[in-house]
Amino acid sequence: MRKIIKYIDKPLLMISILLFIIGLIMVFSASNVTAYMSHAVSPYNYFMKQAIFLLLGLIFSIIMINFTTRAYGVFSWGLLIITTISLALLLVIGQAKNKALSWYDLGFVSIQPSEFIKVITIVWLATFYEKNKKNLNRYTKCLFPLLICGIIAALIFLQPDLGTTIIYCVIVGAIFLAVPMNKEIKRKTIFGLLGLIFFAGFIIVGSGKTLLFERQLQRFDFTRPCDKLLTTGNQVCNGYIAINNGGLTGVGLGNSTQKYLYLPEPYTDFIFAIIVEELGVIFGVAIILLYMVLLWRILMIGKRSNTNRGAILCYGVAIYIFVHIAINLMGLFGMMPMTGVPLPFMSYGGSFTVCIIAALTIVQRVSVENGLKKEGKKQ
Repeated sequence: MRKIIKYIDKPLLMISILLFIIGLIMVFSASNVTAYMSHAVSPYNYFMKQAIFLLLGLIFSIIMINFTTRAYGVFSWGLLIITTISLALLLVIGQAKNKALSWYDLGFVSIQPSEFIKVITIVWLATFYEKNKKNLNRYTKCLFPLLICGIIAALIFLQPDLGTTIIYCVIVGAIFLAVPMNKEIKRKTIFGLLGLIFFAGFIIVGSGKTLLFERQLQRFDFTRPCDKLLTTGNQVCNGYIAINNGGLTGVGLGNSTQKYLYLPEPYTDFIFAIIVEELGVIFGVAIILLYMVLLWRILMIGKRSNTNRGAILCYGVAIYIFVHIAINLMGLFGMMPMTGVPLPFMSYGGSFTVCIIAALTIVQRVSVENGLKKEGKKQ
């Protein structure tokens, strides 16, 4: 355990802890009014739940850091199969929540398999491509993971959950591009997929039909949200109002007006708007800078890895966190449709919080293995 503590990346750890603390404080500030007025529960309800999620994630992280990245790969096969089956079962026995079949409601907690499948897929892909690195000049070895991931993406899309589907596909695509494989296979695969997407889009447009649900189509009407304040633009426009209220220095912690039921569930997707309203644009920019440093540390750990597996794990986690940040903030600022994607470290949510902690633990394990390898060489 001493060597684990010695070789974990301290800056990454400190930034992660700081962001989680800020997130926990802001979950309480953003949720207390909604908890009391809309859900008739204690103002501390979501704060306490989020604190429990963080504690469970910490316990899981302490256990997980003691296993090697090779061991993660052994577990990933079983976890991938179990989680994929759970995604399929949701479409049959799941109960709709927010018009999507994305959660298993266990009463005291809701579990979202599509969140877990992102991290599991990163580990599985890293393990598969590392194990088959000598055979990456064969189409079967290069493309088999894409077929499996395509099935998983389809199951997520059918929930329907367009935001998670996009994130999942971006993660898989980025890892595919990062893997050192036959360039001809990679080039033909990329052009083939682009051609297939273009052809499918042409057929769909020509038929006058769409694969998207009505609720998803409405979200594509995201320009000038305040002109649609009473309909589809309600959340984004109230997010704008919150940010405008905050100015440079904010109205003070706990003093947001938009959390008074103007923004529904402001402690989830729109929590950054409450952060800026209460603590100001300067604080919001500081959080974004912390995100940038955190991502840079993850990429540096991946770059220093002695194995393709370690590098892919780190690059996959960096993409996973970055895409969540980008899609959430772009939706908040009206640069793309809102897709219900949580903001890492800040948004309330058990499945997502535990997954973020697990992903960061994987990166820290790569850092530990980098240090142990370097120490072994010196000896």
